[in-house]
Amino acid sequence: MDASTYDAPFHAPPEGGLDPVTINLVGVPQGKGRARAFMRAGHISHYTPEKTRTYEGMIRTQAMQEIGNKEPFDCPVEFVMRAVFPVPASWSSKKRERALTGEIKPGKKPDLDNIAKAWNDALNGVVYRDDSLICRMTLDKRYGPQALVVVTVRAMP
Repeated sequence: MDASTYDAPFHAPPEGGLDPVTINLVGVPQGKGRARAFMRAGHISHYTPEKTRTYEGMIRTQAMQEIGNKEPFDCPVEFVMRAVFPVPASWSSKKRERALTGEIKPGKKPDLDNIAKAWNDALNGVVYRDDSLICRMTLDKRYGPQALVVVTVRAMP
C-alpha cells in the first residue's frame, strides 16, 4: 500500500446504501467544556458544565429530528464538520469581505477539536452507536454570514 492510498477520495457507501445524515444547528459554535471536579463527603466527583450539557442537548434534539426513525450507524463512519462563526460587527467592510471569502480565518476560541468533541459525544447513540466508529474526520472553521455548525455523517466504503 503506497501513500496515495491514504489520500483516496471518499466513495459511495457500502452495498445496501446507508444514507448520509446531515445536521444543521444555527448559532455560534461551542466547544466541549472540561469536566469539573468537586469533593463531597470526602469523595471526589465530576460533572459536565451546564453550558456544555445544554449545547449537547440541542445537538441531540436536532439530530433526532433529522434521523427520524432510522437506526444509528453501526459501521465505520466519516464525520465532516464545518463550524461557521459570525464576522465581528466592528470589522470594516473590506476586512469583512476578506473573512467571508475565506481569506481571513477565525483563529480564536473555541478550539476546533473541542467543537468536534461536543458534537461527537452528543451524536453517540443517535446518529452512530458510538463515536469510536468514526474512522475519518474532516473539520473546518471559517467565517460566514450566519453562525452555525453543519455536520454530515456517512458510512465508510
